[in-house]
Amino acid sequence: MIMAEKEKAEAKKKIEKLRETIDKHRYLYYTLDTPEISDEAYDSLMRDLLAHEESYPEFCSPTSPSVRVGGAPLSHFSKVRHEVVQWSFDNVFNEEELFAWDERVKKMLKKETGRDYQDIVYTVELKIDGLKIVLTYENGVFVRGATRGDGVVGEDVTENLKRIGSIPLLLQKKIDSIVGGEAWLSHKEFNYINKVREKNNEQLFANPRNAAAGTIRQLDPTVVAKRRLGSFIYDIERITRADEGVNEPHKQYEELALLKELGFKVNKDFVRCANIKEVARSYKKWVVKKDKEEVDIDGIVVKVDEITLQKVLGYTSKAPRFAIAYKFPAKQVTTKVTDIVLQVGRTGVLTPVAHLEPISVAGSTVSRATLHNEDEIIRLDVRVGDTVIIQKAGDVIPDIVAVVTELRGDNQKPYVFPKKVPECGGDGSIERIPGGSAYRCVHKGSFTQRAREFHYFVSKKALNIEGLGPRSIDLLLENNLITSFDDIFTLEKGDLLALPGFKEKSVENLLHGIEKSRTVSLTRFLVGLSILHVGEETADAIAQHFGGIDAIINATQEELDVVEGVGKVVAQSLCGWFKNSENKKLVARLKQYLIIKNPVQKKRTNLSKKIFVLTGTLSSLSRDEAKKKIKDAGGSVTSSVSKNTDYLVVGENPGNNKIVVAEKFDVLQLAENKFLKMMEQKTHE
Repeated sequence: MIMAEKEKAEAKKKIEKLRETIDKHRYLYYTLDTPEISDEAYDSLMRDLLAHEESYPEFCSPTSPSVRVGGAPLSHFSKVRHEVVQWSFDNVFNEEELFAWDERVKKMLKKETGRDYQDIVYTVELKIDGLKIVLTYENGVFVRGATRGDGVVGEDVTENLKRIGSIPLLLQKKIDSIVGGEAWLSHKEFNYINKVREKNNEQLFANPRNAAAGTIRQLDPTVVAKRRLGSFIYDIERITRADEGVNEPHKQYEELALLKELGFKVNKDFVRCANIKEVARSYKKWVVKKDKEEVDIDGIVVKVDEITLQKVLGYTSKAPRFAIAYKFPAKQVTTKVTDIVLQVGRTGVLTPVAHLEPISVAGSTVSRATLHNEDEIIRLDVRVGDTVIIQKAGDVIPDIVAVVTELRGDNQKPYVFPKKVPECGGDGSIERIPGGSAYRCVHKGSFTQRAREFHYFVSKKALNIEGLGPRSIDLLLENNLITSFDDIFTLEKGDLLALPGFKEKSVENLLHGIEKSRTVSLTRFLVGLSILHVGEETADAIAQHFGGIDAIINATQEELDVVEGVGKVVAQSLCGWFKNSENKKLVARLKQYLIIKNPVQKKRTNLSKKIFVLTGTLSSLSRDEAKKKIKDAGGSVTSSVSKNTDYLVVGENPGNNKIVVAEKFDVLQLAENKFLKMMEQKTHE
């Protein structure tokens, strides 16, 4: 008995020593790129650990290096809602756009703080062309890894991410944190994987990014373990609890240094630039050096270095205002234009699209390119039959950069917008939008436009009806089973089974998806109506401000105009849409089938519909957090002080203009402590 206990104690000691040694060499190899032992020696240590853990399973640990090897196949990836919204970056493609962004940043900072900024310090990082990953740690232990997904919901790929050697299972400090980064494949590993796939007669990966994404989404972790994925972590999204010695950084540069200290692999090629001109010089260096790197990079990411200023700048609905991706020159190829076709959008606007002879560019085959509008066609003088230079920047539809006029034939005539387009319905007439460069259908009820509206109504951004995609919508429209949005909710099993391609199971799934969609948020409902100029951000602002669909229907243009992010054009569009009798009837019918959930709002009293303006920097919360508190309390936020403003919240370094105007109109000014006290009182009422 004593001997057995002694053996156990020795085994435990041996296992702990093996783990410590393997982790040390893993860190040296995968994170610091300075291996001290051979791959064979490392594998031998791992085999020794696996053997000991198999003999003594009671000593197994979720942070043991052994979890990186093998693993049972998964049946599926579950969805995970991100605790921190995952943003994507806006892009610039030349120096002029970069400098214009710098000017916008300076103007916004002056507007919000009242200070002039001659130069802003930026941190410049390489933009890795991989797959975004989000890692969650509790008490320093890796507990969850997810893909970005749509920014709100991603896929739980924890087991696969454990197979990436540079991702620590245990941090150097016992903190609770969420970090973001990129998973990638080196060129060397990508070429090796494709050689193996070629031998096995498997389809080759188009590029390292596709290969990395495909690997992360493998259901068999043993496959992931065999492919040598790498990672770079570049963002601390949250630290909710930290042990002594870990403080939240005040600079972006410090944040990257802290990530490295915690045990993450951080791309070493980040620099601090004193101004935007230095950023431009850094970019030019990397344009030359980029192809020599071990991993694909498609640009640089420029971030305001001061995190306090990042909070002042905040976010749009899609991207941070304090950062921009400066993309490398897009890859260009030549191909031939076979046709120019006008596509009808859901609001009736016509977009010219060039159909191309299929060509591979940036790792994917493309067969069409956007021409934007008539002015762009005239500028390029692009004609059917032309040889054109196209470029693809990011994952968007390619652009035509120029026409190779030297190869143009004698019979190629300039493109002229037709007077009629069959897809517009009615007599097919089109008209140029007053004051704009685009054309639209005169008749608003064409099949194509209605189909696009239906596609959008059932999409993830709106009603999110599972199983009801564009093909099914088109089939239902063609068979006259639906003519209005509300018809979707009257569909029955017998209607659907009569359609080609619809089987018992698919019909049941579709009806279940329709049933699930009957409860919808007010924001998604507004988005789904396809009202001109009303996108997700605008719809959310309107929903938060008015609180219910009836209040929105009855709102005047003046009442809509004061909502932050709306303005005169959107207000006119909304009023015009809801004044239309057919639209009113549609909403009334939809209300019979749907439960439209109003935004969650606590009971409020005297702050309902009060208008706030913020100036200066708040020490205890970001500008976006302050706006959220105001909206949760029933108020709204505008950017400038007017006679309609109720409160001016004054932080550090406020803008003098706002204070002068506030005094002129007798607007009540609130110091930060009074503002917070007011919000706290309203929260508990």
